[in-house]
Amino acid sequence: MLQINLLPVREVRKRFEARQILLQQLLVLILTGAAIGGFQARLSGQIDTTQARIHQMDKDIAQFKPQIEQVEGFKKKKKELEKKIEVIESLDRQRRGPVRILAELSDRIPDRVWLTSLETNGSQVKMQGESLDNELVAMFVKNLGESKYFSDVDLGGTKLDKQKKGLNLVRFDLKATLVGAKAPEVAGEEGAAPAPGRGAKPAPRRG
Repeated sequence: MLQINLLPVREVRKRFEARQILLQQLLVLILTGAAIGGFQARLSGQIDTTQARIHQMDKDIAQFKPQIEQVEGFKKKKKELEKKIEVIESLDRQRRGPVRILAELSDRIPDRVWLTSLETNGSQVKMQGESLDNELVAMFVKNLGESKYFSDVDLGGTKLDKQKKGLNLVRFDLKATLVGAKAPEVAGEEGAAPAPGRGAKPAPRRG
């Protein structure tokens, strides 16, 4: 009977299979390395591009820094000028405050009504005066109530004052609120020159 020794064939097959496995593993390593290398190269390219942009931005900032400082200087000067304008306008309002009050009172006060005292405290105005009768006082209160510069006009009271030589006058006092900016102090006292009034105060009748 013929016998064939198959051991050498099996050895060759095992070696071939081992070589195939080794080649496959080596190919996997080569492909993995190539992929990692490509990824690293792409990252390096992105890093280089980003660094180049940062460098260019630094150059642009350095180039425009004088202009930026100049703009900031302009902004600072603008704020200073705006503050000066506010101060000037505030002083102008304070200067025009008494003039505005007196002009409006002169326009609103009826004939034969005179103010003997005028005081302001912030936006509050107090007045005292004299008139020939109560109707003229009521007309004055009505006129002030229609003014755009006064509000909350309140008549405190009236009093008949019998003066010498038979002349009867009605004394009155009233309060009002000045509309708008805070008014500076304006004050008058009894016996001082009267505030604006229409017509001349009649002299006492001689007996």
